Amino acid sequence: MSNIEYEGKILDVDVEKVTTAIKQAGGTLVGDYTFRRYVFDVVPAKEGTWVRLRTNGKETTLTVKEIKHDAIDGTSEWEVVVSDFDTALTILKKSGLTPKGYQENRRVEFSLDGAMLSVDYWPQLQPYLEIEAKDKATVEHIAEQLGFEKSQLVGDNTMKLYARQGIDLDKVAELRFN
Repeated sequence: MSNIEYEGKILDVDVEKVTTAIKQAGGTLVGDYTFRRYVFDVVPAKEGTWVRLRTNGKETTLTVKEIKHDAIDGTSEWEVVVSDFDTALTILKKSGLTPKGYQENRRVEFSLDGAMLSVDYWPQLQPYLEIEAKDKATVEHIAEQLGFEKSQLVGDNTMKLYARQGIDLDKVAELRFN
């Protein structure tokens, strides 16, 4: 089983247009979630690798992400579902990990042809479309199906999206909607 996460983003989307395009292509709404997450450095700290504890209020996951390069197939991910956000946070802290940040975002998620599409909202960023699928070709196909060019797809992670705005997430203890 591959741990590669095949994911591409289309930045600064017109939410109404992209939502309409998804629905016209046969996409179905999966949910509208507000995520809360804590992020931690791995031990020892390693550039591009971190632990994430995240909940949408219905499901909580514990994940290790490892960025190898900024492309659709540049991230590896290992993830498990945990039963309780607060207890998992306590376990991580008691294990010696200290959260380096708390973050919130909103995600409106759709399913289309076996891919997961989401319109993501983050504080201080313009909404973007994220397409996650079984392989790079499917990510590119879905983007084209929605009227985008392959060249519009980026593999940048959230830290890089904030860096484009001059914000270093490593120096932001809390990232919340006002």
